[in-house]
Amino acid sequence: MIILGMDPGTATTGYGVVAFRVGELEPLAYGAIETPARLSLPQRLKEIFQQMHGLLELYQPDVVAVEELFFSRNTTTAFSVGQARGVLLLAAAQRGVEVVEYPPHQVKQAVTGQGRADKRQVAFMVRALLRLKEFPKPDDAADALAIAICHAHHHTSALRLARYDDLAGRKDGSR
Repeated sequence: MIILGMDPGTATTGYGVVAFRVGELEPLAYGAIETPARLSLPQRLKEIFQQMHGLLELYQPDVVAVEELFFSRNTTTAFSVGQARGVLLLAAAQRGVEVVEYPPHQVKQAVTGQGRADKRQVAFMVRALLRLKEFPKPDDAADALAIAICHAHHHTSALRLARYDDLAGRKDGSR
């Protein structure tokens, strides 16, 4: 399974592409879509949309994993992130790629073991889990890889539960 993790933003949108085979993660690519501040918001969104299509075409992911929008104190930032996020979701939907969403604390929990980890801890664990020689840069790329790793963990858990349910169903004679 190819997972495209996305960390949306209007100035910088991080991406991370991971190949997942049960028990094994392989980093394929990571980086950022960056839009110049001189562009209007509609032009920035158009650029994100076009580059997202390029990533979808190049890596042919089975799923796009995106962090759920988290409202903190700055609602202006949240609205612009929400718009960038919407563009990513639209691009994936147009290509028929499944989209899954995870809250920030669940991403941190999956990668570091604690839901309140800071960016440095997340980057450290992403590097370790993917056996990277250096820390992924920019931070948005490390976050995108963390989102992809979170989905891989979630998918593995879902597979285990399905197997357990299947086995339990057979043992009690319901199948």
